[in-house]
Formats: sequence, structure tokens, C-alpha cells
Amino acid sequence: MAKVNIIKKYQGKKIFFVVEEDEDGFLIAECQLFSDCYTQGKTFNEVLENMRDVLWLVLEEKENQEILDSYNFKKASLHIITL
Repeated sequence: MAKVNIIKKYQGKKIFFVVEEDEDGFLIAECQLFSDCYTQGKTFNEVLENMRDVLWLVLEEKENQEILDSYNFKKASLHIITL
């Protein structure tokens, strides 16, 4: 599927991903919906831009398009517990 068609098909689709700060202060983002789908950035806006770029690249693969076709994001919740 051509990149233009992929963008038309999936533009506006909501995809959940997690952002965590590492020990050096960089933000690391991972989308667990797809294997090896992660990026980093110095600011949250940079991470968002990088994640969009990575997702468009990931969606060039038919297998990932099939995963996203069956994915319907409803809600997310993140909890942290201290041991």
C-alpha cells in the first residue's frame, strides 16, 4: 500500500504508547502494539513527533496494518506502585 494511502486510511486513528524518562533525562516512548516500535527525544513534543514518524514507518508493513485494523483503543490507565 502506498504511503499516501496508508496516511489516508489511518489518519485520526488513536494509538496508545508509553513515555518514560530515563536516567539521563531523555524521554523514551514505546508503542507495545507493534514489536520494536519505540523512539526517544529530549522534550515531550519531540517524542510525539518522533513517535508519529516511527508509526508511519511501522505501518508500511502489511502485518502491522492488519494489527491496527483490528485495534480499537478505548481507554488507558497508568499506575505506579512503590515497593
